Amino acid sequence: MSTANKLALISGGGALPIEVAQYLAKTNRPYTVVRIDGLSDPHLNDHPGHTLGLGDFAKLFEILATEQCKAVTMCGYVQRPDFDDMKKEHGADHLTSIQSAGRGGDDSLLRQVAKVIASQGYDIEGAHEANPELLLGKGLQAGPDPSAEAMEDAQEAMRIATAIGALDIGQAVVVAGRITLAVEAQEGTQNMLRRIATLPHALRGSIANRKGVLAKLAKPIQDLRLDMPTIGVSTIEDAAAAGLSGIVARAGHLLVVDKATTHARAAELGVFLYGHHD
Repeated sequence: MSTANKLALISGGGALPIEVAQYLAKTNRPYTVVRIDGLSDPHLNDHPGHTLGLGDFAKLFEILATEQCKAVTMCGYVQRPDFDDMKKEHGADHLTSIQSAGRGGDDSLLRQVAKVIASQGYDIEGAHEANPELLLGKGLQAGPDPSAEAMEDAQEAMRIATAIGALDIGQAVVVAGRITLAVEAQEGTQNMLRRIATLPHALRGSIANRKGVLAKLAKPIQDLRLDMPTIGVSTIEDAAAAGLSGIVARAGHLLVVDKATTHARAAELGVFLYGHHD
């Protein structure tokens, strides 16, 4: 098999790397999985690949050269490393710049890791480029048709999410009745949605009478090749439990993991999933 466009999939935790690997296998693209020890899902052991420790750049570049890879995709969740525990022989030539970038937050850290890999001559591909089937489509994707009120909330939620993203605060916002109920910071989308249940009933919806929309948008500073917003079945369930009507994001700018099951769950729970397009 030709290695002209061979991809190295550096896989953290979660289901996203599995879906990318499965797509690569299905489409017969040459690839190798670089499993991060202690993080990558065991299902990835069924794919061709290697295992290395987090931050072991020396071994990483040895793998990339031996496998004759041309491009690299990084996806899946990764715990912030303890740079002090990384030994000299494991790639400390690159650690100073990466450690410095890490002080600027996760976005800065990811960009610096990608810069180090690209400096060795490898192209950086996003998970959405390696598996375009993951992307959110245009218009209603799942669940019931949104009401006019829900679409007004969706527009307002996207406006607020754009504003907080520009301030590097978070990706997600919940709006109900054009009132902002919650803004995501460092707690993550799931914990933000759980806060909705603590608000007065007059402000929020319920499972019996759904109201409000979650918008999830990338921050302007984010490199979508490295960290595109992602949802899955659990996001649908959390939004439903919060009494929301639906979820909106920019079409082509959100990854939907386990799309068939996620769409089915949205329909089952009565939560719409909508891809906004300009």
